This record gives sequence, structure tokens and C-alpha cells, in this order.
Amino acid sequence: MVQIELLVVPDCPHEAPAAELITLAVADTGVQAQVTRTVITSQDQARLRGFVGSPTILLNGSDPFADPAAPAAMACRLYSTPEGLRGVPALRDLRQALKRAATS
Repeated sequence: MVQIELLVVPDCPHEAPAAELITLAVADTGVQAQVTRTVITSQDQARLRGFVGSPTILLNGSDPFADPAAPAAMACRLYSTPEGLRGVPALRDLRQALKRAATS
């Protein structure tokens, strides 16, 4: 079972689209998953969690879209997608990451 954790800041405008994306990716792949949501409320918490922006999707504790150069931040996060920068990753990219997480 894949542990999916959605990390967000309070009132993140991309939280609902990210949750919908996770639901779609899990349904599309058939991967067994448990989804939790964590609200990051301080810069200290962001630093401790390695949180680089909202929303962040962790699969089994790892960020499949991580940029090692990105600093911890209480900010919105942008993802590179085929359509340009977006507030959530592309569905196909999340599906692929989910499949990889399920087999590792």
C-alpha cells in the first residue's frame, strides 16, 4: 500500500485540485493507497518536513517532483507540466510516480 501525504499551507488555492488529482491517479492506476492531509503552519515546520511549497505530494514519504535546489518555503508551489507551469503536477506524471512507488 502506498502512503500518500498531501502537504498544504492554510487556505491553499491548489489543495482541492491536488486532492482531486490524487483521487484520479489512484483510481486510474488501481494502486492501493492511504491518503492523509497535513497542514504546514510555520516556516520551522516547513524546514523540518523539507516542504518547498503548497501543495506537495509525498509518496511513501518521498517527493517524486523534488527539486534539490528548492528551499523550504511557506509558499505556493508550481509544477512543470506539458501545458507550462501549473499549481499541481500533470496527471500522467503523478500516475507514473504512483506506479513506481507501488513497486518499490
